[in-house]
Amino acid sequence: MGRLIVRSDGPEDAEARKDLVTNGLEAGITRFILRKGDEAFESLGRMDAIYTEGGRFVDDSYAFADIATPDAQEKAMALAGKKKAVVVTTSDWTVIPLENLIARFGGSGTEVYACASTAEDAKLFLATMEKGVDGVVVDVADPIALHKFAELVTSGSREDLSEVEVVSVAPMELGDRVCIDTCSMMVPGEGMLIGSYSSCLFLVQSESMDNGYVASRPFRVNAGAVHSYIEVPGGGTRYLSEMSAGDSVLICGRDGSTRVASIGRCKVESRPLLMVTATDGVREYTVMLQNAETIRLVTPDGSVPVTKAQPGDVLLAKLESGGRHFGMAVEESITER
Repeated sequence: MGRLIVRSDGPEDAEARKDLVTNGLEAGITRFILRKGDEAFESLGRMDAIYTEGGRFVDDSYAFADIATPDAQEKAMALAGKKKAVVVTTSDWTVIPLENLIARFGGSGTEVYACASTAEDAKLFLATMEKGVDGVVVDVADPIALHKFAELVTSGSREDLSEVEVVSVAPMELGDRVCIDTCSMMVPGEGMLIGSYSSCLFLVQSESMDNGYVASRPFRVNAGAVHSYIEVPGGGTRYLSEMSAGDSVLICGRDGSTRVASIGRCKVESRPLLMVTATDGVREYTVMLQNAETIRLVTPDGSVPVTKAQPGDVLLAKLESGGRHFGMAVEESITER
């Protein structure tokens, strides 16, 4: 959510600048460019603020780069490695290939932010060349328009899900499992990516379906045993045992779409477990889940309770080669079993 910044230093009228801040906070954005003298706006909500004076950043480690010509483009690119961040403005994005900026600033230590006046442009800039710009400065005249950016505050990248086939489902002894209660509601087909191995994370559905005995709890994913990996925003993984209130978690849908949610509570309780083993036709993978009918695994066209999963059932999972080092993907030869 830190990839969006509202530019609220532009209007000459202080109330107009305040309206931009207020509506930005209501849209879930917590970073702002403020005009020097508007420090009182920070009392409107918890935020990170960067200040300008006379159209320039007060902090010299930040810079604006207005690109209207090829020469201006070269001057902007020359700032790579010399500033903490560069905010690129232009009246016409066809003047400068955004790919050039991303390629030049990548690995330089300087972040590049593109200005956008519509949510559609912001989505494009965040996805260009897969990596996208480091952030988008939302520059709108109408404060209400900021609410159109609310979806981008929680949205994530798309996951490439694959089909795996159940080999066996076997009861295990009692074990400690983690129930993750989020601050967001989920729908059938949405859940979290969980697995015993970093090379295969199963899509475990939220408790968003009634089963006749227990009311649905669509904010919850009964995620599995404490040793399991869970994918978190940014492409990393953590152990379920590490997750706690206030952490961010990645919610994934059947179509691979993702969004970010906050954890409100984690419950670790001793429960009987089941080990689900599945294969992609090359090797086998496992996930350890509580032995209860409310825990469901997402399939291409629905979901199946873990208690009723049978050999031959097809499940959705994220497959990945290589290994993990402190939760980040690395290219190395690794055997998990």
